[in-house]
Amino acid sequence: MTLTLYPETFAVCQLSKKASLPDWALSGRFFSISKTEDELSVVCETSLVPEGTKGDLDWRAFKLHGPFAFNEIGIVASLTVPLAKAKIGVFVISTYNTDYLLVKEENVKKTLRVLRSNQHEVLEK
Repeated sequence: MTLTLYPETFAVCQLSKKASLPDWALSGRFFSISKTEDELSVVCETSLVPEGTKGDLDWRAFKLHGPFAFNEIGIVASLTVPLAKAKIGVFVISTYNTDYLLVKEENVKKTLRVLRSNQHEVLEK
């Protein structure tokens, strides 16, 4: 599998379930918004997040080169199982065409080693 590592860092933010979509999150190369009955979650570039916003900063994103059919099995597992064995936590976002694997900035070098040693190609922008 081929992945591309994005150079920027991302934040995973939690807003009130009553919050409207924040304009500050709607730019940049990549953002993801999920709303549930409990919260509004936003993933966006760290540089866009206003001070005082509840969130976890300094995530890096790996884009899987899709698209993948919905019936393909084991796509995410082929990445997350070796990373779990290496004690690297992940945050996964899926879209219609592909998946994004986020790891903390401090784990990027180790993640690169693990992925490449498991026959995944990782490109860096």
